[in-house]
Amino acid sequence: MSDETSLSAAQSDLLLDDAARDKASGIDPLAFLPPLAATCHPFLLMVFHSLVGPPGSDPSLENIVMAAIVLAIVLALPIIGFVIARRPALQPATRRLAFAAVVSPTLYVFLGVIQGMIGSPLSDPLVWCILWIGATALAFATPRAEPLRAVTPRIARWRVVHGITATVLCAYILFHLANHLTGLIGPSTHAAVMEMGRVVYRAPVVEPVLVLLFLLQTASGLWLAWRCSSRAQDFYCTFQIASGLYLSVFVLGHMNSVFVYARAYLGIPTDWNFAIGAPTGLIHDPWNIRLLPHYALGAFLVLGHLASGLRVVLIAHGTEPKAVNRLWATGVIASGMIAAAIIAGMCGVRI
Repeated sequence: MSDETSLSAAQSDLLLDDAARDKASGIDPLAFLPPLAATCHPFLLMVFHSLVGPPGSDPSLENIVMAAIVLAIVLALPIIGFVIARRPALQPATRRLAFAAVVSPTLYVFLGVIQGMIGSPLSDPLVWCILWIGATALAFATPRAEPLRAVTPRIARWRVVHGITATVLCAYILFHLANHLTGLIGPSTHAAVMEMGRVVYRAPVVEPVLVLLFLLQTASGLWLAWRCSSRAQDFYCTFQIASGLYLSVFVLGHMNSVFVYARAYLGIPTDWNFAIGAPTGLIHDPWNIRLLPHYALGAFLVLGHLASGLRVVLIAHGTEPKAVNRLWATGVIASGMIAAAIIAGMCGVRI
């Protein structure tokens, strides 16, 4: 996380005055927008499926255009949580609720896998709505002021741990994304590259170490996000918190899907077919469509989060901020292009 989280004594006094003023100002009605947007997530996916139809369907051009618009809305909804999280008037609990809304695409996948494993008789959308109503009620019922020690944490050690583990994991993450890019060539190429990589990262000594590092990375990231979300941050730090939270949930959900659901529960290989939800694929299956925003935002935000971490390091070492911010913007744009290419390959596009 950025050095903006370290506050001077004067800034701390200012925050206390702001907290007292906010406490008397009442509930910010805009704070309801992120959970409302998150609640809409599964229903928008249902609308998308009704427009494209089941496998073998031949939707009209009008339906294809409308489905594309709905999917764009699904991908854009987390922006509401990001925008609202930046509002200085929000209390910590409602700001964290806004950040949680950013994570909704991967949370919904996580929920679906858990629901399937336990054989829940309740539908995923129903459970989703219940959870968000409960989370919203809890956030607004939470006391509106936090003590100073909660908004001025000592997190330097956690930042160091988080940065070191991220550096070690970068090699695996970048290989994994590059491997997914080969899906644009074809499943056989993806499988061949993956098998080469698995010689290393599935080795009996390496795989447990990777798992532990990812768990440590997730734990430290969640702790940093919790601390830094107690107050409003600038645009760059807010993006770093939001992307880090998304990745933390994504990693936990992905590990659950791979190690518990696929390997232990179903006993199936976690190959290309598993990733794309074969044989129906991502687009035409009512369950699998949730994987598209889950994967797309995951690929985009993991690279965007790395760009944010690099930005903090460069600024800390005295690099001119405007140049660093331009580099960050370039990295984020490239992240979006790479994520789009990965999803295109997973949806059947070939080069």
